[in-house]
Amino acid sequence: MSNKIYPIGIQNFEKIRQDGYFYVDKTALMYQMVKTGSYYFLSRPRRFGKSLLISTLEAYFQGKKELFAGLMVEKLEKDWIEHPILHLDLNIEKYDASESLDKILNDNLEYWESKYGTRPSETSFSLRFAGIIQRAYEKTGQRVVILVDEYDKPMLQAIGNEDLQKQFRDTLKPFYGALKTKDGCIKFALLTGVTKFGKVSVFSDLNNLKDISMDERFVDICGITEKEIHDNLEEELHQLAEKQKMSYEQVCAELKECYDGYHFVEHTIGIYNPFSLLNTFDKMKFGSYWFETGTPTYLVNLLKKHHYDLERMAHEETDEQVLNSIDSESSNPIPVIYQSGYLTIKGYDERFGIYRLGFPNREVEEGFVRFLLPYYANVNKVESPFEIQKFVREVESGDYNSFFRRLQSFFADTGYDVIREQELHYENVLFIVFKLVGFYTKVEYHTSEGRIDLVLQTDKFIYVMEFKLNGTAEEALKQINEKHYSLPFEADNRKLFKVGVNFSSQTRNIEKWIVEE
Repeated sequence: MSNKIYPIGIQNFEKIRQDGYFYVDKTALMYQMVKTGSYYFLSRPRRFGKSLLISTLEAYFQGKKELFAGLMVEKLEKDWIEHPILHLDLNIEKYDASESLDKILNDNLEYWESKYGTRPSETSFSLRFAGIIQRAYEKTGQRVVILVDEYDKPMLQAIGNEDLQKQFRDTLKPFYGALKTKDGCIKFALLTGVTKFGKVSVFSDLNNLKDISMDERFVDICGITEKEIHDNLEEELHQLAEKQKMSYEQVCAELKECYDGYHFVEHTIGIYNPFSLLNTFDKMKFGSYWFETGTPTYLVNLLKKHHYDLERMAHEETDEQVLNSIDSESSNPIPVIYQSGYLTIKGYDERFGIYRLGFPNREVEEGFVRFLLPYYANVNKVESPFEIQKFVREVESGDYNSFFRRLQSFFADTGYDVIREQELHYENVLFIVFKLVGFYTKVEYHTSEGRIDLVLQTDKFIYVMEFKLNGTAEEALKQINEKHYSLPFEADNRKLFKVGVNFSSQTRNIEKWIVEE
């Protein structure tokens, strides 16, 4: 077996190098970044290696040449100068009250002041930060390096609470503004986060930041490319194939389908999620590793608040301005969902500057839709996975009555708050159910004004379904026959069911289904 030790959950570069953990060399890109600019911003989804990049830069600017032995930067860097470093990690606090941000800023400032001194007149966070930058430069004779990890965590956790967001914004805006006022004392600065809040927000005083989130030169500075897998993990690919009783080609294809597919810039190589990839090689089996670390509920709250049609998610279209910036109130859920890593760039129309978005890979698509189910349907989180299993077994055995009774239970207790958007709620629940069933059987699902048609295929059965809203099940079945929806399957050996279904806004549920065999 492989003797590699994978750095699962380890984000400290020094620990990785000293303790012999597996590391994919990103130092040439890091060096290019340092030598071609001073102020950077990088947005990437969670668990994508942002903290490790910050830690690598910290070791580099500390002049710790010995940690970079055998890596690309060892050949590139000649000087290895030690700089004073101000590293702010906003990841470690839960931001549910205004004082939570104040506490973490004060704690960091006090630590830096113990090293570089303070002045009585520096009473605000921004004045104290600016003073520390100035004195760190004067005391050491070297310009300061500022590294901010997860700059946006307070803002993200306050989505939906506009007062708290405003307080965090009003604190962070002047604080980060110190970077601009002390430009002459600063060698380098990098701020990372999941999202980019708009120009009118946290960054409005920081117009000297170079945003490399959609910069082709740095597209693979976080995450792992297919070439890097083959360069670093070729032996392990064969071991994974043997362990999973798959061919080498099958394993490569499965890895790609499960974890590849992130495109942060149009027309560029796909990037694999490093967390899921390393877990797969560590455990020598495939799994939903990224999702096991938790999906933020604010995403679901945004989708529901803005009555988002979930079917659109797989082929959403938008422009660069929307993709690149989230307004503090987040009136459009798409940028948050894109920047959080649940959607990625699938295509680009150069003529109009329009991006087509979609799920990056199977892990994200299946994981996200599974996650949504208990928030939309009348089913709890514990029972949720078993319900889908039962749905699949029922359609595979031809037990359509049990299937529809189970579906009815998903609509029970539909709250009065969804009555206004009833048609959309109904479509969203059906979309989630049939999307999840579709991971195990073949499903074609279409919606248009007031109706849904669906074809579901298993080994033994074909179901052609028509759903009506406030019509009748009889009308739905009549439409299947009159429009010959089942014609493509008439020569098929499998048993065919034509199913007409009506959904009633009075009962807020499936009112009736009729099946013609």
